[in-house]
Amino acid sequence: MEKRNHSGVSEFILLGFSEPPNHKVILFVAFLTIYLITQVANWTIIFIIQVDAQLNTPMYFFLSILSFMDICLTTCTAPNLLANVFSKKKSISFVGCFLQLHFLLSFGNMTLFLLAIMAVDRYLAISKPLHYVFLMSKGIQVRLVAGSWLIVSLHSAAHSILAARLSYCGSNEIQHYFCDLAPLFKLSCSDTSPNELLLLTETSLFLLIPFFCIIISYILIIHSIWRMHSKEGRSKAFSTCSSHLSVVAMTYAPLLYTYIRPASAYLLNKDIIVSVLHTMGCSLLNPFVYSIRNKEVKMALSKVLVKRVFSLNK
Repeated sequence: MEKRNHSGVSEFILLGFSEPPNHKVILFVAFLTIYLITQVANWTIIFIIQVDAQLNTPMYFFLSILSFMDICLTTCTAPNLLANVFSKKKSISFVGCFLQLHFLLSFGNMTLFLLAIMAVDRYLAISKPLHYVFLMSKGIQVRLVAGSWLIVSLHSAAHSILAARLSYCGSNEIQHYFCDLAPLFKLSCSDTSPNELLLLTETSLFLLIPFFCIIISYILIIHSIWRMHSKEGRSKAFSTCSSHLSVVAMTYAPLLYTYIRPASAYLLNKDIIVSVLHTMGCSLLNPFVYSIRNKEVKMALSKVLVKRVFSLNK
């Protein structure tokens, strides 16, 4: 807070999507539609997993947490973006900016940890089926999620607090539609090299450690599948992994582009597109990837819809 008072910055102006008036309606409708579909789709996944007993497995428990992270991630940016589309000022308070940064990093990093946990879960289910129930008991599931959340929260708090302690004594205009580290570093009149070093090292580890965990898990999975004698068994094993691999690819592509590079390489137009893909695009597509390519989810959804139609016709 001392830095904020010293620099005189009490709010930031978000310049992302400062479009001409005739484009504002299109932007508002597009982002509102994306946000609403994302919310409905992810809440539907969570609801189906809760009500269908056949989906009471570790894989779907982690999938429900992933859907909740997608809901939270989009909520961090979309409402403020929608409010600012028609606003002349397009501002966010100093405290609100760094709270947004903290939760964006927390929910984004939690997604990576969940994808890594889900990869390990698939390995245990395929390679250790006799010990799977013991190795992935409910207690272990909860501890994995809680431990991951604690780690990412501390990581995000470190970045947010260090960024908040920088001096912002010049312009308060952020070249983005939400508060992110790279545009904040460009805005600061302090020496940001320690922050950038932390971003490139620690954040790289946070991105790459779960990624390598996923890679190693799938190497072991492929080895286990290769040793299966049944073609049906191989096909079933691959089908349980295809949705997860698709989500991993969609999640990591924009993140690696955004964070594993210096802040000086930041470009407004390109980075906004990549950020939309990360904060909204993946969250929108994830539930559809898991429902379209997953027979159990489709069957559970069909049962819910049939029950709903039957109850309405009574």
